[in-house]
Amino acid sequence: MITVFLIGNIASGKSSAAHYLELRGAYRIDLDHECKALYVPGSSLVRDIARIFGDDVLDDRGGICSHALARHAFSDAASTARLEAIVYPALIERLKELLASLEARLDAAALVIVEVSAPTSFMNAFSLADEVLAIVAPFDVRRDRALLRGMSAADFEARAAIQPSEDTLRSLATAVIENTGTELELHRALDAWVASVCSEPRAIGGAHA
Repeated sequence: MITVFLIGNIASGKSSAAHYLELRGAYRIDLDHECKALYVPGSSLVRDIARIFGDDVLDDRGGICSHALARHAFSDAASTARLEAIVYPALIERLKELLASLEARLDAAALVIVEVSAPTSFMNAFSLADEVLAIVAPFDVRRDRALLRGMSAADFEARAAIQPSEDTLRSLATAVIENTGTELELHRALDAWVASVCSEPRAIGGAHA
């Protein structure tokens, strides 16, 4: 099993890349989804989040309201760091469990793609990855893409401001794909990358044990 951390900033095409690789047979782990699954109503994790960010981040069931939490936690870098300090230790343990379960079922050529939204804050988990693939694009290209998707310029710029630089992403990666062209060009670049990391020319999902 080959575990790949997929990194990239907002509107870089990271999620598109993950979706394409999943269609090709890779196993995809979305850390944002796994993080939300940890927000069990009444849990110590949820209580800690409410203690730091206020009870208005809770929904009617006592769980986390994602939109309310985002308003508080992603307003600036310091707030984001406070949330990550609470959540990431639990998230890393969850990821370890998922990878152990998959390793017991998959063969050596199977690809497992882990989408990592905040790589510089998730460095403690990078030892779990065999490869780190960065999807990058210039700021102006990403901004145009975000606006076409309906995001406001202010929202894009606020989120981009707390993300790592492209140079930082490149320094963390074992491979980099420049996603400045068409979707087809991205897919071709991903196919070439898959060929470079998979030793056997077959479905990258591997076989179930």
